[in-house]
Amino acid sequence: MARTRYSSSQGKRPPADLTQIGSVAVTDLISPAPIVIDRYRAFVFPNRVREQRQHLGCSKLMQLSNALPSIPYIRLSKIERGEVVARADELRQIARTLAIAPVDLLSDLSEPGFDIAAWAEPFQDKRPVPIDEERMAVLLAASLRVMRYADARLTIAALDRDYDLPPVILSRLENAYKTLDRWNGGTLDSLCRLFGVVDAAALRDEVEQRYRRGELDAFVNKIADPNMRMARSRDVTTSLRHELSRGTDRQTEADPARPAAARSEPHQSQSAATAAAVSSPQAAESAPAALPVFGVPIAGGLIGFERTSAMIDAPAQAGPRAFALRVCRATLGPGLPASAVVVADPDRPTAPGGLVAIRTAQGFRLATITFDRMGATKGYTTQPAMEIDIDDIDPVDVIAITAAVYP
Repeated sequence: MARTRYSSSQGKRPPADLTQIGSVAVTDLISPAPIVIDRYRAFVFPNRVREQRQHLGCSKLMQLSNALPSIPYIRLSKIERGEVVARADELRQIARTLAIAPVDLLSDLSEPGFDIAAWAEPFQDKRPVPIDEERMAVLLAASLRVMRYADARLTIAALDRDYDLPPVILSRLENAYKTLDRWNGGTLDSLCRLFGVVDAAALRDEVEQRYRRGELDAFVNKIADPNMRMARSRDVTTSLRHELSRGTDRQTEADPARPAAARSEPHQSQSAATAAAVSSPQAAESAPAALPVFGVPIAGGLIGFERTSAMIDAPAQAGPRAFALRVCRATLGPGLPASAVVVADPDRPTAPGGLVAIRTAQGFRLATITFDRMGATKGYTTQPAMEIDIDDIDPVDVIAITAAVYP
């Protein structure tokens, strides 16, 4: 894949504002932007979830997670650790379980006494990280961002497909959440292929040279400046306070992905409601034994919702509204071939790293889902290469895939 490269031998470098097109002639004696290392750059959402959980007698996060079946444990852990921004509906669910007000889960970052070092201390790796490794992580992150700005073909989907850099890994790399010496061999090999170098030592040298030529100036401080990180954190916290005060969520308080039986009592705790739904004889009787298979291929990688003559055995945990969908085309790659059949279940919650069927006016689209660093839910397809903002879609149209049947 051809990529735009900037060479000091040409006497050029990209402008500080990469929204402009073209290069500005300079000498090789450029003083690159200084790097201020922010050791708390991974914490984008300082909050009081851990403090409130422990204060209210819930000593282990797993205890809270068990009472919140609609928020996966990994997601809940990242929220508590401040690694992703919680949505307002998630804060309401957590607060309802802890019997407190949702705003009590938010930290006041504008308080003179707020200390990010003290807040982050329980979540930090106790192993000291050399400042040179921290610096290299920032330079690598800036280099990746410059490459993606310079070449429109380096989309998130393309980096996943062509270089084996999944969205979650790419996000951690582009935000310098992990130093280069701590990535595994597979990720290092992918980075070397992307940068066109032979090994990790050459990768370090390449990134360093890009910095010295001034090519990374536009991004270095956006990644490493603690003042910019705190400003972003304050902005998102203020926005959440405003959203919670208005009572407007992207999702309804009653999670539409959960079974109707679990939503029937608005004052019932989530854990009790879920247990009641699971133990309900009526719910057990309504579980299907077999599922009809729907699905015909239509344009754009979509699946038309037309019934076929096929039937498959229903998975043991299938809800009463589950249905089977023929894949039709390998839109997610060879791991899910066109001949496969997936089980879509509106009564099961979606989870990051899983698959979903997205209902559109034309038909269904299969996608993998994950969260970005700001807490937004993203869906990805390979053929065609697409990035989908899941949070902008009505939750009832995003259906969990719980099983796959191969021919």
